[in-house]
Amino acid sequence: MPPAVTWLVRHAQSTSNAGLPAIGHGEVPLTALGHEQAREVARRVERRPDLLIVSPFLRAQATADPIRARWPSVPCEVWPIQELTYLSPARCNGTTADRRRPWIEAYWRRCDPDYRDGPDAESFSSFMDRLGDFHRRLQALEVDFVIAVGHGQFFRAYLMALAEGFTRSADWMRRYRAAETAQPMTNGGIVELTREARA
Repeated sequence: MPPAVTWLVRHAQSTSNAGLPAIGHGEVPLTALGHEQAREVARRVERRPDLLIVSPFLRAQATADPIRARWPSVPCEVWPIQELTYLSPARCNGTTADRRRPWIEAYWRRCDPDYRDGPDAESFSSFMDRLGDFHRRLQALEVDFVIAVGHGQFFRAYLMALAEGFTRSADWMRRYRAAETAQPMTNGGIVELTREARA
């Protein structure tokens, strides 16, 4: 049986979210506001989770730190629930969101599930593989309350996949992009899933 309740928590505000130049990709830190948002998430965890799942990226790890401090006996596992790395991190290093915007628009116009922007980038098909793996691993957990701290892109795609299936096509990509941009998760936002929602 999967967990009775799963919280999907988007990481708190990072320096990239605040419009500062990208430094690396997985190494982007939180802002001062982000650290406060992370503490607020921890304050909302009023009962002990059975498991804490965290993305390998620094901004998610830092968001999870106050939860770990509040509930130090909770097992913590790093799962590959990081965001879709569809632009090459090497060419994005040191750029701002404004500089990356034309590259982002070109990627989503292409809408090719198998396209990779560079050797250090990820295809949408690989991203879908990670979504499916996350779902299978969640379904196999025999616990009551799980918190997953990760990324808005990943969780938005996961929610869509629960509703529509884990499909990889240009049409699915377009609909996902429209949904993700129209209603992004807020930094430090929480989506609660029940066991029935993941069936």
